[in-house]
Amino acid sequence: MQVTLLSTSDVHGYVRADDFRRPAINDGFGLSRAAAVIETIEHSATADNAVITIENGDFIQGSPLTNYISRQGDGADALYGELADQVGYDVRVLGNHEFNYGRDYLTHLLADDEKLINANVIDDKTQAPFIGVPYKIIDRDGVKVGIIGLTTSYVPHWETAENIRGLTVLDPIQVAQQYIAKLREQVDVLVLAYHGGFAEDLDTGHSLEAVTGENQGYQLLHLSGVDALITGHQHRKIAQVVNGVPTTQPGYRGSEVGEIVLTLDENKHVQDADAALIQTQAYPERDDIVARVDPLQNATNTWLDHAFGHVGNNMQINDHFVARRDNHPFIELVNRVQMEAGQTSIANTALFNDEVQGLPDAVTLRDIMTNYIYPNTLVVEKLSGADIKAALEVNARYFMLDEQGEVGVNPRFLEPKVQHYNYDIWSGIDYTLAIGKPFGQRVTDVQYQGQPLDMDAEYEVAMNNYRASGAGDFPMFATDKIVREVQQETADLIGDYIIRHPEIQIDQPHNVTVKK
Repeated sequence: MQVTLLSTSDVHGYVRADDFRRPAINDGFGLSRAAAVIETIEHSATADNAVITIENGDFIQGSPLTNYISRQGDGADALYGELADQVGYDVRVLGNHEFNYGRDYLTHLLADDEKLINANVIDDKTQAPFIGVPYKIIDRDGVKVGIIGLTTSYVPHWETAENIRGLTVLDPIQVAQQYIAKLREQVDVLVLAYHGGFAEDLDTGHSLEAVTGENQGYQLLHLSGVDALITGHQHRKIAQVVNGVPTTQPGYRGSEVGEIVLTLDENKHVQDADAALIQTQAYPERDDIVARVDPLQNATNTWLDHAFGHVGNNMQINDHFVARRDNHPFIELVNRVQMEAGQTSIANTALFNDEVQGLPDAVTLRDIMTNYIYPNTLVVEKLSGADIKAALEVNARYFMLDEQGEVGVNPRFLEPKVQHYNYDIWSGIDYTLAIGKPFGQRVTDVQYQGQPLDMDAEYEVAMNNYRASGAGDFPMFATDKIVREVQQETADLIGDYIIRHPEIQIDQPHNVTVKK
């Protein structure tokens, strides 16, 4: 007897094989292709192979389609549940980005979903899961498979208090131990479905990133009684068996389907395990998925293609490394938007990833939403000059000198997960980073309005709500330093700014110096 566990994670609303960019279209992914993989495996499964499917979180946020749906009041968001039913998921898990649109939106979408498993996001009043049930026991041909649903406990570090009001995110390890003790004797196979990843190398246990509690997969993998671990969140591509326990992490946007195959003996005990990733690019889009999403996909494309302002001909990004090193007119635009909306004279932002291409002269909503890809809101924090300098030292870690002595990107920002979004470029100050110096000593000069930054003075700084929580290893930022919030998505703020300033020209900034 075999049990096959198929999983997707971090689909982020990319249903069609379309990344919404024009003219180039990346079509090597999408839930419609992942669904075809799942259907193919299910149809080819023999009678002694029980196939179970898991949707592992970050399903309803992350694309222009999901942003469009969130703005509609006509039941468009019913799409998500219908798609999950069409794919045929047996269980679904909450991702951290599920909370981006707020508790009420999430409750509206998922409170009645009988497939939702959520063991560790708890309602403060009831002390029970605020939606969903902690676990499911699925009986397939006499084999009982228990699946416990877990979400990274780092959600409160990213979300505003309003989005998670009345909720507590418990430690996944402690919660998993509690339910393993309860379920182990009731089931033949016990699976953890965790929307989180790994902070450690799976082979050595050595730390690959700051061990903050965001990614506790390594610890979950080593809990007694676990037969398989499904992960996500980091967008990594992982398929490995560690000390007999298989684990997968299937990329993002439906680019892969995770496959774990457990072989059971006559007593229904796991005697062998394998893990693999199946690339979806080779599979056609499933027609029924395409038919269901196309009306909303077409409406989204119409919405995205309306041009409403001009920003000049220097906003497109040709070299992402140079843009991060030297600043760039597009980055400066985002910071100017934040400064105006936050009523500050200092701001920071990141060039989130290398898919960000910047803006053409005639700007559409498609251009903005595909370049500012997160539903961040704006926060203003009151920081000391010393706080700002400390944050710049964290930013300076992004760079390293390569073997030829040239400035390059620190490998820790590339492996095991690409983290360009954790390097900020600042506006409103002039600063120099000397990369040849040791960490913590690289900020050699900071000027504000032509004068040295006063380490004891206080300054108001505009940034996104993700960074304001301290996420990305910025302990000098904290929610208790927030003095103002603008409860509007930054992408919308950018659009509003361009509408108010329909003819923008920003020259290449010269406030950042990165040297050897």
